[in-house]
Amino acid sequence: MPLPTVMGAAGAGSATAKRHNSKLEYAHLEIRSPPPGGTRSTPGPVADRVEFQFNPRELTLTKTAKWKRESERSAQKSGAPQFLGAEPAKLSLEMFLDASRSMDDSVVRRVEKLFACCVPTEATRHQQKASPPWVVFRWGALTGFPAHVTTVSARYTLFTPGGLPVRAVCTIALEEMGGEVGGQNPTSGSLSARTAHVLQPGESLAALAHRSYGDPTRWRAIAAANGIDDPMRLPVGRALLVPSLEELAEGGTG
Repeated sequence: MPLPTVMGAAGAGSATAKRHNSKLEYAHLEIRSPPPGGTRSTPGPVADRVEFQFNPRELTLTKTAKWKRESERSAQKSGAPQFLGAEPAKLSLEMFLDASRSMDDSVVRRVEKLFACCVPTEATRHQQKASPPWVVFRWGALTGFPAHVTTVSARYTLFTPGGLPVRAVCTIALEEMGGEVGGQNPTSGSLSARTAHVLQPGESLAALAHRSYGDPTRWRAIAAANGIDDPMRLPVGRALLVPSLEELAEGGTG
């Protein structure tokens, strides 16, 4: 039987979705390959994703900066602060996993995916600068900043008679990747608002770009935001995230 707190969180999310969207959308963690050569640019294609069974009840977003003040002996007040640089943005959240009905190893497999995000990818392990997978937290019209996973803590709370974990609470901490990232303001470290669109029969990215921006040539921005390599082979019914005009202006896309 599912945890009451988990079901309560899902119920709250459902009520909110009905007010803002006709369809309840679940959050997921998109796992992307590091960019070739370890450059600070747009991440590689989508390699995997970890689906949330229940939407998180809260997200904690942190952004700090380094400042320095010069003090003088005779001054009654401190000097004006000097900006020394921005710290990477951080996002923390909880993920509830439950397989108490199926009694299978799906909880363990999802936790292993999260743990794998804390180590360098196989493709970069033998390079001079090994890189972890890039991840992006997505939830309907919200998309997080490109990040890497710094901490995963899994607390198993239910087991089968044979000792297989079938319920867990995972605490996940993400830290913003540095440098210029295409389609994202690297200094904001914020959650950007994007619209979600389900692809209809006969619809193309160019048609979607024309309807969204009034410019069909901006289909590349939609392709990049969704990790699409071949825009001619898109399955009907796929949910696409459409970047806002503000995001395109910040990233210089289009």
